Amino acid sequence: MTLRLVEFVVAGNEASDLLPVRSAALLRAYGARRGFWTVLDEGPVERCLALLLERDDGEWTALHVLADAGVENGRTEDGEALAHHDGWVYVFGSHFGSKAGPLRPRRAFVARFREDDAAAGPVPVPVHVVRNSFRLHRAVNDALAAAPLTLLPAGERVRERFIVETLARGTVREKSWVSRLAPDDLPLNVEAAAFTPAGTVLLGLRFPVTDAGEPILVEVAGVPGMFTGERAWPRALGAYVLTGVTAPGQLTGFRAITPTADGGYAAVIGSIDALGKGSVLLDDHPGGGEVTSRHVRFRLTGGEAGDGRRLVGEQVADLAPFHHVEGVAELDGRSFYVTDEDHRVALWVG
Repeated sequence: MTLRLVEFVVAGNEASDLLPVRSAALLRAYGARRGFWTVLDEGPVERCLALLLERDDGEWTALHVLADAGVENGRTEDGEALAHHDGWVYVFGSHFGSKAGPLRPRRAFVARFREDDAAAGPVPVPVHVVRNSFRLHRAVNDALAAAPLTLLPAGERVRERFIVETLARGTVREKSWVSRLAPDDLPLNVEAAAFTPAGTVLLGLRFPVTDAGEPILVEVAGVPGMFTGERAWPRALGAYVLTGVTAPGQLTGFRAITPTADGGYAAVIGSIDALGKGSVLLDDHPGGGEVTSRHVRFRLTGGEAGDGRRLVGEQVADLAPFHHVEGVAELDGRSFYVTDEDHRVALWVG
């Protein structure tokens, strides 16, 4: 596949995920024929929203979107996944930690905003943030433990840095969330998300993976209920394993998921963590960093998610030599990718 690079500088930061703009009002406001949302790494979510727009004349531009999370301003970090539902754009935190641990409560969040609100010009977009204090961590870990899957063990250093140390810090600080962590939990790295037609969310995990190195999806219900006046916490319905796209001996996790026009899903799979950044996860699983990215497709099949059913994937494109594709979109017969680059946003058009 031949790819064309469109390069941006947006707030001096790199991008995660790629979500097509659905709001006609938003596109009209900026004179754009198409556009994508992305979320910038590391900072609080209200400072990390950006638009990549192709104007009607064919020129591309990037816009750093002003946003306001109210009392939650400055209290989140590491937004990783974007998804549409019912006019809202949802942003999911990684629920992970730094490369060396521990888990960070600021990353255990979901936020949402009305896409049409971004058409209002310089007025900050209201963003509603819900920090879940590891409730989603607990629900997903319980679902993985109940599923008939054999998971890749975390490794001793990972367990110590991400689970034991998090429990110790929370206990010393008398945090109520320590009750939602258990010593045998696996740290979760949420990198991808897509709503299903039923209103549930497929969360794509970069880690954990199965013992065969295959990527895992967890289906979660009740995410919109987190934002209602009578707040309800989401529940995990079960897990899926994506098969047929991982070579023997490799470890591949999800990097992005997007719905396709035919009712299926496209995804990017790749390494379980980045090379050369002090990853404890790669210290315990050194083969997990050399994997290059691949564009794949799959469909949900019948049955219950809780049976740990295996979904058969097909490869669309080998994206080697890229190790760091963070988002994918299929739009108007073309493929679009965003890569994790230092201090820039790189959009690749197929």
